[in-house]
Amino acid sequence: MAAFVIWVAGRETSLVFAKWAATALTVSLFLLSLRRAGERAGRLAERLDNQEKAYEIQRRMLEAASRRPRDRDELAQRLRDGEF
Repeated sequence: MAAFVIWVAGRETSLVFAKWAATALTVSLFLLSLRRAGERAGRLAERLDNQEKAYEIQRRMLEAASRRPRDRDELAQRLRDGEF
């Protein structure tokens, strides 16, 4: 059995086949890594978009809080003036 394996491994056609198989394996692994990198980039882009939305909402909340009446007297004055 071992002699047969050595004989097949030494044949020129099996060496050519092994080279093609190694090349195909290399290309398929490269394409798989590209796919995974693309998925990761997509997730990071989505995460960035969500963070930007959250920051915008937080900024609006802080702006609204800065314009709120400080106490009851200021609230009453705004209501009288029609600003609120």
